[in-house]
Amino acid sequence: MPKAVRVHQTGGPEALELVDVDVAAPGPGEVAVNVLAAGVNYIDTYHRSGLYPLSTPIGIGLEGAGIVTDVGQDVTGHKVGDRVAWYTVQGSYAEKLVIPAASAIPVPDGVDTDIAAALLLQGVTAHYLLASVYPVQKDDPVLVHAAAGGVGLLLVQLAKARGARVLGTVSTPEKEQLAREAGADEVVGYEDFEKHARDFTGGEGMAAVYDGVGKTTFDASLASVRRRGYMVLYGAASGPVPPVDPQRLNQQGSVYLTRPTSRDFSSPEELAWRTGELFDGVRSGALSVRIGGRYPLSGASKAHEDLQGRKTTGKLLLIP
Repeated sequence: MPKAVRVHQTGGPEALELVDVDVAAPGPGEVAVNVLAAGVNYIDTYHRSGLYPLSTPIGIGLEGAGIVTDVGQDVTGHKVGDRVAWYTVQGSYAEKLVIPAASAIPVPDGVDTDIAAALLLQGVTAHYLLASVYPVQKDDPVLVHAAAGGVGLLLVQLAKARGARVLGTVSTPEKEQLAREAGADEVVGYEDFEKHARDFTGGEGMAAVYDGVGKTTFDASLASVRRRGYMVLYGAASGPVPPVDPQRLNQQGSVYLTRPTSRDFSSPEELAWRTGELFDGVRSGALSVRIGGRYPLSGASKAHEDLQGRKTTGKLLLIP
């Protein structure tokens, strides 16, 4: 029987269990895939821990890439042998999977399957943050937290492609080097980053702050935003942010605070635009996707430990 990672009782990384599963034949509008790589994302830790509650048992993982092995009725545009990737299918830490055909995104020639598995969720996130939540303009100063992480490295590259000036934060010298290689104009640690943000902008503050860290950075991030700038909170790696008094936005200079999620920026037309630009960037060499670690499916707990321990750079993959 094929294996998959499940959570029967939410908790720490030890809650991830590798179990045998039944995988049914694809029904109408579905395709079956052999999973060649599954992406590990911070949202997976929220599902595992119960921060984002789901009914147990929980299939963990949203993202992957593989080969189509069977197609259900009424499926067009996919055939056996096609390479596809996806980023919205719960339970993607698995050897075999049945997914909606509408969620299967063809992987173009010139893009490795591992890269496709590593790109979509974080790439689409970076794209909608920069292109839609706050459309970055040439010479805009922006602050990217965790600039050597999976989303961070993509944010830096995409922001620079739009002509922005990028200040990144990191936690180690190794991560500083990676963020600079991605194109960051300046890279600092988390201590006193608000002061660095003001210095970077001549005291004005940032056009936008992209903060996926959350609790430990939020207050200083908000203080780093310029008048009528954007505080974009898109994650909570250090924990959820406590309730915010809206009056703080007034005092900061009529700033905008937003907590976006990809489902509100992923209409079929938007998804085609975003994934098309991302794949084009990979094929042209303009966009580099760093895979920071590959783990066997049985090593999902270790992958979560490393991710939450901030021991990693780039994207982690599980290889069934």
